[in-house]
Amino acid sequence: MRKHHKDAAPHGAGQIVELLVATGVITTQQLLYAQRVHGKLQSTKTLIDVLQELEYIRREDVVRTLRENSLSIRIGDLLVELGYLKQSELLTALNLQKEGGTPRKMLGDIIVEKGFIEERRLTEVLSFQLGFPMAELEFRKLDRKLFAKAPFEVFRDELFVPYAVDDEGATLVAFANPLEKYSRLSAEKIFGRNVKPAIATRTAILSAIAAAQKTAGDDAVVPDETTVVGMINKLLDDAMTMGASDIHIEPLRDRLRIRLRHDGVMMPHMELSLDLAPQLSSRIKVMAQADIAEKRRHQDGRIIYESRLHGFNLDMRVSVYITIFGEKIVLRLLNKKEAILEVSQIGMAPRMLKQFMEDALDTPSGVMIITGPTGSGKTSTLYGCVSHLNNINTSIITAEDPVEYVIEGVAQCSINQKIGVTFDETLRHMVRQDPDVIVLGEIRDNFSAETAIQAALTGHKVLTTFHTEDSIGGLLRLMNMQIESFLISSTVVCVVAQRLLRLVCNDCAEPYIPAPAEYGRMGMSAKDLAGANFRAGRGCTNCRFTGFKGRSAVFELLILNEPVKEAILQNRSSAEIRRLSMETSGLVTLFEDGLVKAANGLISLQEVLRDLPRIGSPRPLMELRRLLGY
Repeated sequence: MRKHHKDAAPHGAGQIVELLVATGVITTQQLLYAQRVHGKLQSTKTLIDVLQELEYIRREDVVRTLRENSLSIRIGDLLVELGYLKQSELLTALNLQKEGGTPRKMLGDIIVEKGFIEERRLTEVLSFQLGFPMAELEFRKLDRKLFAKAPFEVFRDELFVPYAVDDEGATLVAFANPLEKYSRLSAEKIFGRNVKPAIATRTAILSAIAAAQKTAGDDAVVPDETTVVGMINKLLDDAMTMGASDIHIEPLRDRLRIRLRHDGVMMPHMELSLDLAPQLSSRIKVMAQADIAEKRRHQDGRIIYESRLHGFNLDMRVSVYITIFGEKIVLRLLNKKEAILEVSQIGMAPRMLKQFMEDALDTPSGVMIITGPTGSGKTSTLYGCVSHLNNINTSIITAEDPVEYVIEGVAQCSINQKIGVTFDETLRHMVRQDPDVIVLGEIRDNFSAETAIQAALTGHKVLTTFHTEDSIGGLLRLMNMQIESFLISSTVVCVVAQRLLRLVCNDCAEPYIPAPAEYGRMGMSAKDLAGANFRAGRGCTNCRFTGFKGRSAVFELLILNEPVKEAILQNRSSAEIRRLSMETSGLVTLFEDGLVKAANGLISLQEVLRDLPRIGSPRPLMELRRLLGY
């Protein structure tokens, strides 16, 4: 712990901030400056948020200080000062508590019931305030012998769970409220005075009691094929219910961690004993038709899972990766139930969509490239374009690795290296099939790039994807693949760059006023953003307290008109090509498109600043809305 200073925090700074000054984490001068900045803000940021933005403190400093120092502060005031709760919400909860009957409800229970804060977050804050460790009951295999020492009704009524015995012989007990006198006395009466209290959510405690009661009469459960099958089926069903796109099963030094990617963000799901890793791995390999005996090499596979809970099949790509702690398995979920999006539904602005349809998608030949990093929605856009072009008079053929969505009337080929159906071999045979439209899942090397260019030269329309940061980067990468400039300018008709950003949850969205630092990062003034309606999600039960629900694509459309083609032939710089595109074809950059969507309240400004590349200063909002047709 840091040595205490004699500095005194100004009155009204808040008990946590006063403690940060007293323990020497920040100085009085830093606090005074942060208070001046905070006073000028029109947003709802807390003083602690401002101190973090000024880089005077980190969130870890607050956590450590709260843990190391006993702070007598009411839970409501603590939540407000840390920014988890608004002052208005606290007043509402306090009024509800006063109006309640007997026995009087705890303030924490009211805050959770009203959806002001997630139960787990409240428990974490209580852990900091009270100094008790968090007990992750969901991730533990509980000792049933401890439950045998008292009736289950006692554990349920007093809301505590014994979950382990430490090396010193003390019983570790998780309480919903470790300060509840009668609960502590009941635990000591059952397990003796040597009880070490921890804290857990009420939901986790009741679930642990129910699970222990369910298996009370059974022998010790040893995971076998049946239980592993059940665990995997439940994991897949849970992922489908959440709308996850990926499942990550990761062996760590002391446990097996399972995380789900939801709306592009990794979220913890559960943790299991490391002893289960080989059985889970073997079961998934059997489902994916991989080699269960091979544990030293990376493997790939595919699973078709029939979900009884959801009533449809789930298609998954499986990747097994060898790490120092075992096999990490990632399952990419390809939901067959989700319909392929129409081109008009992918999220393009009205004027950009019209230009894309007329100048690129409906042209008879040429290469159309969709670019962006992994997980940016390229495949969804590609399939939407294929679906638009698919009709009785058009022959469409694809080479994909693997086929993700089946489209009626399209000849789709799934690459399979094991049986010799390689990408190179497939490309050689595609042009002999008399296609009108050729779809390449991805340009991955010089051969596939040259094949796409040659097919376009012979009058075919080619749709493909690429991994680059923006639209100009797609052209530069083709040049780096030794494709001649005159071939690029004569065959490529457009490059679409895109990203996926999370949508603000409509159920808990509230107006958001950018901070001065954010104006600086955008390179814009308040005048440039006149008419903007920024929003941010507060967090509610419908968005799992993240403030986000669903995702939307942000686009950059580069149409190769005559000035741009001429610039490519002359090997002009990327900055020059971008400037020409803005002036002659109305190019709107990824950052600008994201900024307009944020100004319309669809996505948060923080997502735009964090995830989109910014090159130069954006144009004023009014001009961007005109260019995009809003």
